Amino acid sequence: MKTNIYIFLILGLLFVSCDDEFLTNLPETVVSADDFFKTEEDFDQATIGMYAPLRNLYGIGLADYGAWITGEMRSDNTIFYYNSSNRGFAGLEYIDQFIADANGAHASTKYDNNYILIGRANQILSRVDNAEINEDARSNFKGQALFIRCFAYFDLVQYFGAVPLKLDPPASYNDTSGPRVDTEVIYKQIISDLELAITLLPNVGNQDAGRVTKGAAQTLLGNIYLVREEWDLAEATLLDVSGYSLLSDYEAIFNPANKGNSELIFEVQYWDDASAGLSSNFAFNFLPVLSDVGVIDGFPSGYSNGAGGWNIPSPELIASYESGDLRLNASIEFYTGGQYVDVPYIKKYTQGSSLAPNTNNNWPVYRYAEVLLMIAEAKNEQGEADAINYFNMVHAHSRTGLSEITSASQSELRDMILHERQIELAFENKRWLDLVRTNNAISVLNAQGDNIRSNPQNYYYPIGISLPPGAYNVTEKHLLLPIPQREIRVNPEISQEDQNPGY
Repeated sequence: MKTNIYIFLILGLLFVSCDDEFLTNLPETVVSADDFFKTEEDFDQATIGMYAPLRNLYGIGLADYGAWITGEMRSDNTIFYYNSSNRGFAGLEYIDQFIADANGAHASTKYDNNYILIGRANQILSRVDNAEINEDARSNFKGQALFIRCFAYFDLVQYFGAVPLKLDPPASYNDTSGPRVDTEVIYKQIISDLELAITLLPNVGNQDAGRVTKGAAQTLLGNIYLVREEWDLAEATLLDVSGYSLLSDYEAIFNPANKGNSELIFEVQYWDDASAGLSSNFAFNFLPVLSDVGVIDGFPSGYSNGAGGWNIPSPELIASYESGDLRLNASIEFYTGGQYVDVPYIKKYTQGSSLAPNTNNNWPVYRYAEVLLMIAEAKNEQGEADAINYFNMVHAHSRTGLSEITSASQSELRDMILHERQIELAFENKRWLDLVRTNNAISVLNAQGDNIRSNPQNYYYPIGISLPPGAYNVTEKHLLLPIPQREIRVNPEISQEDQNPGY
């Protein structure tokens, strides 16, 4: 029977250098790594624990610094509702305004949690080959750990560029440091690791729910090839993804009642059980600031949503939906009441809550719709005529209410695919990276900045509020996040001179 992954385990190492027995004996509540990795159950617990930092990476709290901050709010898809009554969240605003610096929590949250993922994967990978366990189990554990390590490094190089490359658990404090390594070296490593993971991981029908599969590894590898513009390799890899299909109802994809549905290839797992501490809070972040969230269907009365108002759909995104596109009403809702008149908020993650501020929503990372659009892009860049067929599999699916596109030039289809990704994958942390890799980030975000400066009230700034100096002035430096300043302070192999330009 398949079981969802719910994460309670935290693994660590204790380093000691004293021979005194009193000091070297571990507490009875601690199991050393050398004593722990013995049985299949040990590796299974370690694998469950390996997934845990994904929740921190994608978001676990109110007004937190989850991946939506850098993947959506830095793009033209979303903005924030200026909260005059609570100015304690200005650091989140700085990210949207492109004035955050190297001390910002957006950079450290992404950087730190990716390296925690890498560290936990490395613990498994360093021991699984020599463990006396069943071969099928060994392959599965190893494949999952390789995927997670590759996933984390891919996220790091896209957002930070060159970063330290760590492939083994640290044996001492000094081993935790390292220089920034050229991205080509990192890509070579993760491509090799994913090729191996694909041979080790089971298909979706033979894997426990919530864990990565062969299809997830193929999708990640295809995404890497797409970013690297290795179009033929991207196409071949993504065409091999099987066992998934599109749902007929777009809104149903994101309903917590449909976790693990046929379209979801990889999603971050959350659980709203009050005693588990594993709930998501996305809806309470993305709803407008409300004195009582009970005015929204499905939410409990009596809870004030003072930390809300983030990731608000932008006027540009709302205007970009084609007339009749059913995904608009499935993705975005509008609220009128109190000081609000038709203020939009994300509907994908607001299916309700039984106990505020806990929600049961998972975060979709890869869906089959994206695989089809990546195939369309890879084929189009190679001039293949059937690229438009894969585009239409998403664009003209019955769930969109739109008609097929019968013909388009290569450049026209390129633009249509980018736009289709914006609509189909809205609020799934894809837009910023799409703008960067297609060389559109600076022009698109500066155009939005001009719109905000021209009419800030259209972007939920109260009358009389002035924008901070330098806000919405997007330059080449903003294409990468800064290496967190704390990392530069504690890592002797990275100096201020190694910081990304402009920070």
